[in-house]
Amino acid sequence: MNREKRIDPFAPHSIGKLHLKNRFALAPMTRISASIDGIPSEKMLQYYKSFAEGGFGLIITEGTYIDDKYSQTYQYQPGIVFEKHIEGWKKIQEAIHESGAKAIMQIQHSGALSQGNYYSTKTIAPSAIKPLGKQLEFYHGKGEYQTPSEATLSEIEQIKSAFVKAAINAQKAGFDGVEIHGANGYFLDQFLSSYTNLRTDQYGGSFENRVRLLTEVIKDVRENVKPEFIVGIRISQGKVNDYHHKWEGINEAEIIFNELTGAGIDYLHITEFNAALPAFNQKQPDDERVPSLALLAKKITGLPILSNGSIDSIESVNHMLNSEESDFVTIGKAALANHNFPILLKNRQETQQFDSEKILRPFADLKDFEYSNN
Repeated sequence: MNREKRIDPFAPHSIGKLHLKNRFALAPMTRISASIDGIPSEKMLQYYKSFAEGGFGLIITEGTYIDDKYSQTYQYQPGIVFEKHIEGWKKIQEAIHESGAKAIMQIQHSGALSQGNYYSTKTIAPSAIKPLGKQLEFYHGKGEYQTPSEATLSEIEQIKSAFVKAAINAQKAGFDGVEIHGANGYFLDQFLSSYTNLRTDQYGGSFENRVRLLTEVIKDVRENVKPEFIVGIRISQGKVNDYHHKWEGINEAEIIFNELTGAGIDYLHITEFNAALPAFNQKQPDDERVPSLALLAKKITGLPILSNGSIDSIESVNHMLNSEESDFVTIGKAALANHNFPILLKNRQETQQFDSEKILRPFADLKDFEYSNN
């Protein structure tokens, strides 16, 4: 079915009871610009406000750590643990809402990929497996990752409780919802991958067991926030330290998506290098094209799908929305280069190319030009 003429990316749409002015969302992007103990800064407020003023209907924050133990990923990452964190974020969501957008906080546990924690030098993971690759230097990392300790069942329960408390704190701060970070190789995603999860208990082995913690976190969060408070999850195949990782085909994807749907999630945020490309390198019957991960998620779940990955033009936006693959697009690099990306597209104006050297080097912290004079 051709929906090319039916979906207007600039028209209002909803996720559950959350009404958005358009189908453009800001993707979560870590910018390490909080205080050393995780308090959101004034420049973060101006930064997020600029995207809301620039026409984005939904702002999803950078990953925000959830406890004062092992969840923090990077130095100067914001937290949502203490009252001082809540107060800082409250000012940011107020600025976002006053500028006409809605606000969802991404909540995150880093697991084995922690490379800068204010509270601890220890890292934990599903299994005591040293992560692939090296730490990210533009997030103040250096050298190889350390080998984590295997999380005990007691520690897993504590982490589940921390996700719940973080969601409650985000609700107190005035956010419209939370996005659970289950992607990109961080703690929850480490349970999904067979080579980082060698457990033999209820959280290891089969696909159903490996997705169990994600579903438990979703259920616990859902039960402890208001019914209208949005609970989403971000899912990916690739990881920050294993960029080309793929799941074990469509069968695994079906199990993952069905389990997440059954847990009561409000939306799925799918991120791939290129959101429109086939999800897997496997043949389909009658030589049919393997669907993108977003389309597969849409067909299996029927939930609102947010897509991220190489969506940087009106053509790519229209493709994702009008090929039944997505309900919303989340913009990352193109947004960093153009804080008013939706307005530029609507007015058919030229957009700027993303310059990683200018924006993310030597470190990924916010530069003056990104939040001033917007």
